[in-house]
Amino acid sequence: MAEKVTNVTSITEFLLMGLPDDQVLQTLYVTFFFLIYLAALMGNLLTVTLSSTDQHLQSPMYFFLKNLALIDICYISIIVPKSIVNSLTKSHSISFLGCASQIFLFIFFAGTEYALLIVMSYDRYVAICQPLYYEAIMNRGTCWQMVTAAWSSGCVYGSIHVAGTFSVRFCGPYVVHHFYCDVPSQLTLACPGEHTLEYAFVIASCTLASVCFLFLTAFYICIFSAALRIPAAQGRFKPFSTCVPHLTVVTLFLFSGIVTYLGTGYRSASSLNLFMSVLHTMVPPSLNPLIYSLRNKVVKAALGKILLLKCYQKHKYPAVLKPPGRHTK
Repeated sequence: MAEKVTNVTSITEFLLMGLPDDQVLQTLYVTFFFLIYLAALMGNLLTVTLSSTDQHLQSPMYFFLKNLALIDICYISIIVPKSIVNSLTKSHSISFLGCASQIFLFIFFAGTEYALLIVMSYDRYVAICQPLYYEAIMNRGTCWQMVTAAWSSGCVYGSIHVAGTFSVRFCGPYVVHHFYCDVPSQLTLACPGEHTLEYAFVIASCTLASVCFLFLTAFYICIFSAALRIPAAQGRFKPFSTCVPHLTVVTLFLFSGIVTYLGTGYRSASSLNLFMSVLHTMVPPSLNPLIYSLRNKVVKAALGKILLLKCYQKHKYPAVLKPPGRHTK
């Protein structure tokens, strides 16, 4: 046991070699990463601002949506800024503590987002299948408890993964074939005979995700069954219009994660690995505001009020012009 601790603590840094060495390609990737990151920040910050300030956006759905936006901001900020800095400074190194922190935070926010998506599906289930009891069930205290449970489960999940990953012995060279630290690519550096932990992580993660997915599927079966029993076509439109965006976000998040971790290899850098990683880490946080918030009529109305208010204030209180100075002879 002492030997394991010595081997682990003797490592000071890892090398992230996920991006190509070609300077032109690196410039393209940095530009793309920056634009995606900027779009994700703007969209999610707008969601947080509107759901915090507008009185019409104080229902449980928008409370959960605000938390989802906060998670997405943190989720994408763990990886993209470090990758951009490494490319600009032509440095591929990340410290041992930085790599461990990146893995913990990445799994923490990913697990929290997955748990929150299940909470949001339960919210839609209660709203559509039990509308008379919605306010009693989804009261303020219950919403806070659900959100706290989602964040706590993500923290526990991240702690278990990072503790298990860095309990193994790593054998050099300490080169991570990725542009950020994550569990599968990190476990490829494990010494021979210790790879069973990698399979344990895959089995445990897939089992937990599958159980949670069963709950999510059960909620949506009940939702669609209740919606189809509504006789009027106009009455069916509202439950479908509120559930389809959430279902799209869930599908995008789960599909990108499954393809990334089960469909690619981590022992060598490749364009496919890079594409799949970008698909999982950058696309959901940048598209979630567009799918879930900015297409929502209530959110667009709140945004329109803010823009109209600013235009009104601008015209009502124009900038005071200084009088021209006196001409002196």
